[in-house]
Amino acid sequence: MSTQQTVTTRVYAVAAVDLVKVYGSGDAAVRALDGVTVGFTRAEFTAIMGPSGSGKSTLMHCLAGLDTATSGQALLGGTDLTRLDDRVLTKARRERIGFVFQSFNLLPQLTAMRNITLPLDLAGRRPEPELFDYLVTALGLGDRLDHRPSELSGGQQQRVALARALVSRPEVVFADEPTGNLDSASGAQVLALLRDAVRDLGQTVVMVTHDPNAAAYADRVVLLADGRIAGDLDRPDRAAIVDALAQQAVPR
Repeated sequence: MSTQQTVTTRVYAVAAVDLVKVYGSGDAAVRALDGVTVGFTRAEFTAIMGPSGSGKSTLMHCLAGLDTATSGQALLGGTDLTRLDDRVLTKARRERIGFVFQSFNLLPQLTAMRNITLPLDLAGRRPEPELFDYLVTALGLGDRLDHRPSELSGGQQQRVALARALVSRPEVVFADEPTGNLDSASGAQVLALLRDAVRDLGQTVVMVTHDPNAAAYADRVVLLADGRIAGDLDRPDRAAIVDALAQQAVPR
């Protein structure tokens, strides 16, 4: 069975099939993704790693419907995001995907509670009381719900962003360098909470990171280089991740 058939017939939360992304044209064209085929299993925490320019952020953006692939498929469950018009794609992102960004992306005029429930408000839905209470308690936000982002620390803001990403029970949460603006203690707390969401809620998490310490929290690490899959590590520790990255850097 070919790799493409394997990805399309297995049950993945999200998958890329022969995904190509080219920026520019002619002599200035840059092939950021060069026929990537990879699937991300449900209820698993996966880290995507690679050197600068490897295509890791481009892959995540295409899979999340934030960027348009040049060719190939970006599959969310059974839906090919590359075939959706802008209106349907926007609805899919809002209702089926959660996002956690390095810069938090909270609305400054809204309280923490309103920031958390914003995706549900836009979809005309109410939060599930049990899930909301679980997230607020697990994330330590019970006494911060009435505070605006400017009144919160960076770690607290990222926990609000994490609650926002999880409160709608999305099919997948994409986390783009979620600890990049945090101190080590706050970063470790956010990573542990992502891992707990996989274990306790059955959430699927796909995280882009350059940090081996962050990637070691994941169940799996997918390595990219020059727009192609360069490695796939199952439940690696930090040492195994560092070794794999070092091997990538050795000229061949």
